[in-house]
Amino acid sequence: MKVGVIFPQTECGTDVETIGGFVRDVEAMGFDHLFVADHVLGADPRFHSHPSLATYSHEAVVHEALTLMAYLAAITRRLTLATGILILPQRQTALVAKQAAEIDVLSGGRLRLGIGVGWNAVEFEALNETFDNRGRRSAEQIAVLRALWTQEVVDFRGEFHRIDHAGLNPMPIQRPIPIWFGVGSRGQPTPPEAALRRIARLADGWSPNFAPDSQGQALVARVHQYAREAGRDPAALPLEGRIRLAGQEPDGWTKQVEAWKALGATFLIAEPRGAGLTFPAGHLDALRRFKATLS
Repeated sequence: MKVGVIFPQTECGTDVETIGGFVRDVEAMGFDHLFVADHVLGADPRFHSHPSLATYSHEAVVHEALTLMAYLAAITRRLTLATGILILPQRQTALVAKQAAEIDVLSGGRLRLGIGVGWNAVEFEALNETFDNRGRRSAEQIAVLRALWTQEVVDFRGEFHRIDHAGLNPMPIQRPIPIWFGVGSRGQPTPPEAALRRIARLADGWSPNFAPDSQGQALVARVHQYAREAGRDPAALPLEGRIRLAGQEPDGWTKQVEAWKALGATFLIAEPRGAGLTFPAGHLDALRRFKATLS
């Protein structure tokens, strides 16, 4: 089982040396990947309402995910760098393809592009993108990304994209870069049906936000059924479980790990955020204790 760490956006501050030391320590502990959240703008809760603004308001520090990964590519050697998740439909597709290819080159082929459709309409408006068709548009974006990462010259005509015989250079080391789907949030963990079907058709893996309980088991079964209907083997669609460390002792962590294994998860991500821990020392201590429970 591959075990990663959620990078503590909103709790890590802006000291670059401290952030770099934290990530190097995570790699030295033997974790497999780092999961980095994405937001371009935070909305002001005095003017906007959404449950996730409790974490991601305009007052929260959120480093730009792809720029941060370019830095992390230079200071790590083994750690997979995973966006968790990049809000793809609020970004220009060809530019994301270029940026992701560059990070893959800089890291020696260590990028995993996790994508999702987002929840913050304020960001979409500010970035001059349409919020209401973001799910349908993201499906075409994935086709464009994979074409640009695998073909030297792309001629693409779709509903939302037009590329007239052009291509990336340099192309990524991974051809294509794996695309994982992030779905749901802590406040709304159950993904919509359309998202589950997109995962089944298009994803190289998925990272949900629900709990590994009976409802989670039913959602995994639905995705597997949709995958079979799309002509895919569900075994080729890896599942990543989220382990929240806050408010639990190691026996609780172990129960979560076993529950995710029972659902078929082959990847885990540990999240020490939300417990009032100091950064980096408190976060690293929790991660060391979590790693010890797995040995």
